Amino acid sequence: MARRETQHWWYNHKTGEVEHGPQSLGSDRDGPYATEVDARRAPEIARERARAWAADDEE
Repeated sequence: MARRETQHWWYNHKTGEVEHGPQSLGSDRDGPYATEVDARRAPEIARERARAWAADDEE
């Protein structure tokens, strides 16, 4: 499994850096993402998901 994880990208929300493969503690990173571009958008993706969940909760 570790080999497969290294093919993914992660966003380290503690440092704001993107990692290729899991390089930091799981509690410090979000992912996996298929591409580096997606990993760089992790904070934006999280906000979009939070808005969608909040909208679902209102229904």
